[in-house]
Amino acid sequence: MKLLAVETATPACSAALWVDGEICERFQMAPREHTRLILPMIEALLHEADLAVSQLDAIAFGCGPGSFTGVRIATGVVQGIALGADVPVLPVSTLASMAQFSFNRNQHNLVFTALDARMGEIFWAVYQKNSQGLAQLVGQEAVTPAEAIVFPEGKGCGVGSGWGVYEAQLSTRLGSQLETVDVDVWPHAVTVVQLAAEDYRQGKAVAPERAMPVYLRDKVAKKESER
Repeated sequence: MKLLAVETATPACSAALWVDGEICERFQMAPREHTRLILPMIEALLHEADLAVSQLDAIAFGCGPGSFTGVRIATGVVQGIALGADVPVLPVSTLASMAQFSFNRNQHNLVFTALDARMGEIFWAVYQKNSQGLAQLVGQEAVTPAEAIVFPEGKGCGVGSGWGVYEAQLSTRLGSQLETVDVDVWPHAVTVVQLAAEDYRQGKAVAPERAMPVYLRDKVAKKESER
């Protein structure tokens, strides 16, 4: 299996290549630099693997939620490449990518993911580790004020930038269910492609034109003066 993945939904910009279970990644924290960086990242990965886009089985991308502009960049880049090469697409949740990154480097089995959504809200979801070690959504992803989060029973780790902004409110809500907090967890293309590989095995790849971004919020393009 050969998969390419792109993730630009947050200040973190990355691309990853999966070739029969081996993964290579380019990752950089680069706010507002995604359009300049992402295509060279993709080209470098394919060149090093001596692969053409047409040899890929599918292309995955972090479909959001996240920055409106960042999600659009990933969607547009992946749809353009996939259409030109006639390969299918695998949308993967940005929050799931964060949860998987946390599961990969820690022992906990439940994570409370939170991304700062601005306007006094967070993008929120709860993920548990399944029998394959992969992030599985519990309930639904949502955009909500920190004090209005919905969460299941069980102890876990809080991850993501939303915890840096709203840790007091989130910690109060979760109480003794919260074991640790790791603010420095971002979505990575390496975990997007890890989750996408299982989705591909399950036949979840879609035609490029059907690969839609997930914003969660209706009003996704507020002017800076309104924020």
